[in-house]
Amino acid sequence: MRKFVFLCLGFICCSFTYAQKVAVLEYEGGGDWYGNPTALPNLVQFCNQNIRTKIDDEIGQVKPTDPALFSYAFIHMTGHGNVYFSEKGIENLRRYLLGGGFLHIDDNYGMYKYLLPQLKRLFPEKELQELPGSHKLFQQPFNFPKGLPKIHEHDGKRPQALGLFHQNRLILLFTFESDLGDGWESPAVHGDPEEVREKALKMGANIIHYAFKN
Repeated sequence: MRKFVFLCLGFICCSFTYAQKVAVLEYEGGGDWYGNPTALPNLVQFCNQNIRTKIDDEIGQVKPTDPALFSYAFIHMTGHGNVYFSEKGIENLRRYLLGGGFLHIDDNYGMYKYLLPQLKRLFPEKELQELPGSHKLFQQPFNFPKGLPKIHEHDGKRPQALGLFHQNRLILLFTFESDLGDGWESPAVHGDPEEVREKALKMGANIIHYAFKN
């Protein structure tokens, strides 16, 4: 009985630590995974100040193959160019996501055609589904009744939130033709109006809230 109690306490402590750390995914293929360096730190600060999270402000940097992947409840991935996951990376990412992790992929522009084949390798049995505006991702803590907001123009197409699900839980979110990450960056980087940055940060807070609560 005593051993069981210690095991439970250990699990609770690990879960608490796990839920307070976020990281950027350092993928292979030559794409600029390191793009938008101020984006995630700014989002963490916004969430801690506005939705009562207690996220460590030291942003992690983790490779798909790294066992440390499991130390993070939320992984963010961005870039413009080529994306590649090794077989070991595929295996590790799959276990991470099926085990309760969350991956947000934000297309900074030009990632789409490289990413889709890698997602098919990651989950050959699943198809990306577009999230409707009624999905709870767009309802808490900030309301986005029309779904994903448009932050940067890119090709002028409508923004899409595409997801992969496991047992009715969203485990991977791909935001396309929106460029939330650019909106999270410091004001001097892109010169976005404050209302545009606020919209991007609020949508980012909804993603963080979903990843931690579901």
